[in-house]
Amino acid sequence: MLNWANRFGIFCFLDNNNYHFDDPSFDCILAAGCKRSIELRPGNAFSQLKLFYDEKPCWLFGHLGYDLKNEVELLYSKHKPFVDFGLSFFFEPETIIQVCDGKFSVVNSLLPAAEIYNEINNQPGEIVNAVITDVSVQSSISKKEYIDTIKKLKNYIHRGDCYEINFCQQFFAKNAAIDPLFIYSRLVQLSANPFSALYKLNDRYCLCASPERYLKKTGSIIISQPVKGTSKRDLNNKKTDEENKNYLHYSKKEKSENVMIVDLVRNDLSKICTEGSVYVEELFGIYSFPQVHQMISTVKGKLQKDIHWTDAVKATFPMGSMTGAPKKRVMQLIEEYETAGRGLFSGSIGYITPQADFDFNVVIRSIFYNKSKKHLSFLAGGGITFYSNAIDEYDECMLKAEAIINVLKP
Repeated sequence: MLNWANRFGIFCFLDNNNYHFDDPSFDCILAAGCKRSIELRPGNAFSQLKLFYDEKPCWLFGHLGYDLKNEVELLYSKHKPFVDFGLSFFFEPETIIQVCDGKFSVVNSLLPAAEIYNEINNQPGEIVNAVITDVSVQSSISKKEYIDTIKKLKNYIHRGDCYEINFCQQFFAKNAAIDPLFIYSRLVQLSANPFSALYKLNDRYCLCASPERYLKKTGSIIISQPVKGTSKRDLNNKKTDEENKNYLHYSKKEKSENVMIVDLVRNDLSKICTEGSVYVEELFGIYSFPQVHQMISTVKGKLQKDIHWTDAVKATFPMGSMTGAPKKRVMQLIEEYETAGRGLFSGSIGYITPQADFDFNVVIRSIFYNKSKKHLSFLAGGGITFYSNAIDEYDECMLKAEAIINVLKP
């Protein structure tokens, strides 16, 4: 499917990699080609998206950039992202293909389903790397600068300005010649995750192996599944791997990080849900992925009547797991102390249906690539709390970056 889809200037491929969180309606879905689209501009961006959808309720796919924060709060952005996808973009696809329980189906298309199936079936069965190059990855800050910044941020926590802050560093490469489809296939082979995505927007690609759902709406039910708490897998030693997993069960630091974000999500959902309907379905769930163990909590609620789906997104964006708490103050600190614009990182990729249901991931564990400029970047970081140790935080950040750096090696 991906070999077939790459002929289009725009496509979005979403894959749960056989993780079945919250009864998904498909194993993977591909939206390719563009009937119409909207690129959101600063100033009333959510209203622009609402009007665009209401003109013709239909399938839309696309992204929400982190800088939509400036549409939610009185904030600004001083850094440009190294690979820029714009503020936000959505498109109505020409063709939508779903795979569910091994069955291929064309949901919507300008072409007959049989013709599309034959075209895809005639594509190569594997993604073959057309380009092999040594990508020279640099960090935007040094280890010392990272550790010093963590110590400064902890001072804000000690003063009571905030309880938790998500701090990230950027890794980047110039003159990076890669085959995005091949690198994506390698990324999900090494780190298959339930909210993976390959998103092409003309000359820009996002290769995403995300373990986290931002927000899903099904009818009147809305669900958020924040991820906070990480420990390394050791697939060569079962005992050590189990010890690493148990660390999450007993760590005060990891649990405090997770519960703060759960409270923030509960507060966000309470703005748009009926009174008393918001509850924590699962707290401190431990899930194992190829590279790491993660602590995931699940928060659900019932939407108030007449809440537009764009209002639900605006009330909860950006996701608390990628900011910290309280949101506005920590987003100010992120802008002050991070040295690179987040862009699509900490944003979301997903879809909306004609019935106004939606599902959006959290864009983390992702590679951003501009094929024209040969610019490549990714970001990694973690949540800083009262219990955080600066050196440990740096090591956790590098653990998250390690998988991506390995994927980029020839």
